[in-house]
Amino acid sequence: MSDKKETSEIENEEKKEDVETKAEKTAENTSDENQSQETETQSQENEANASEEKKEETPEEKIAALEAEVADLKDQLLRRAADFDNYRKRMIKEKQETYDYANAALLSDLLDSLDNFDRTLDAAKDATDAKSIADGIRMINNNLVKMLEDKYGLCGYGSEGDEFNPDEHEAIGRMEDENADKETLAQVYLKGYKLKDRIIRHAKVMVKVPKQ
Repeated sequence: MSDKKETSEIENEEKKEDVETKAEKTAENTSDENQSQETETQSQENEANASEEKKEETPEEKIAALEAEVADLKDQLLRRAADFDNYRKRMIKEKQETYDYANAALLSDLLDSLDNFDRTLDAAKDATDAKSIADGIRMINNNLVKMLEDKYGLCGYGSEGDEFNPDEHEAIGRMEDENADKETLAQVYLKGYKLKDRIIRHAKVMVKVPKQ
C-alpha cells in the first residue's frame, strides 16, 4: 500500500512539472508575440514619421531641389555639346587630311619617273645621238604607263581604225570616206583614259564617216 502511494505521488509531481513547463512556454510565446507586435508597431510609427517629415518639406526646399536638378541637367547638356563639337571638329580635320593626302601614294610612285626624266635631260646636254634620247624617253613612258595600269587601274584608249563610240570619243571633226562602211577613228588627237571602268578623259578624235 505504501508503494502505491509513493508511485502516485511521483506521478502527481511529474504532471505538476509538465503543467509548469507548458505554462512557462506559453508565457515565453506570449512575450515573443508581444515583442514582435511592439517592433512592428514601432516600425510603422517610424515610417509614418518619415512620411510626415517628407510631407512637411517646405516650398523653399522644393525650389532648391529643383534648382539643383536643373543645374545638373544643364551641366550634362553642356558637356555633351562640348563632346559633340570636339567630335565634329575632329571629323572635319580627318576629312581634310584625307583629301589633302589622298594622292600621296600616287605621287610617291611618280617620283621614280621624275628622277628618270631628270637623268635623261642631263644626258641630253652632251648627247650626239638623238635616237638614244628618244629611246630613253620611250622607256620612261612605258614604265610609267605600266605602273599606272598595274597599280592604279588606269588605262589609255583610242587608236586609228577603232570604231567611233560617242560615249568614249569626243569628235573634233568629221571627214567623208567612200571606202568607209561605218564611223571609225581617222586620227587621234588626244588619247582617252579610264580609271578602272570610269572614263576620266574622253579621247579627242577625227571621225571618218561613210560618204553619202
